[in-house]
Amino acid sequence: MIKTSKISLKSQIVQNEGNIVSDMDGEKVMLNVQNGKYYNLGEIGGVVWSFLEEPITISGLIKALISEYEIEERECEEQIVSFLDHLLSEKLISILDDSNC
Repeated sequence: MIKTSKISLKSQIVQNEGNIVSDMDGEKVMLNVQNGKYYNLGEIGGVVWSFLEEPITISGLIKALISEYEIEERECEEQIVSFLDHLLSEKLISILDDSNC
């Protein structure tokens, strides 16, 4: 089941199906087949998108990014939650029910 509540660090998220993703000069671009919109995820957004191929908690995603990039945890958390809120509002990702965690 999909939750409609706000994203939390314990939320488990995953990509929705129906997106065609391509690499263009190191940046990920995506076409959502259902709404016909194009998205430029950028370089880091493309890395985040790759992590979302399988269900992952937001806190797990943040830990993975902190270990790979030089960024403070608080700044990473703020940017990732904002980015994921946008993906969620565009129906590109889903929050999985706690029973699936």
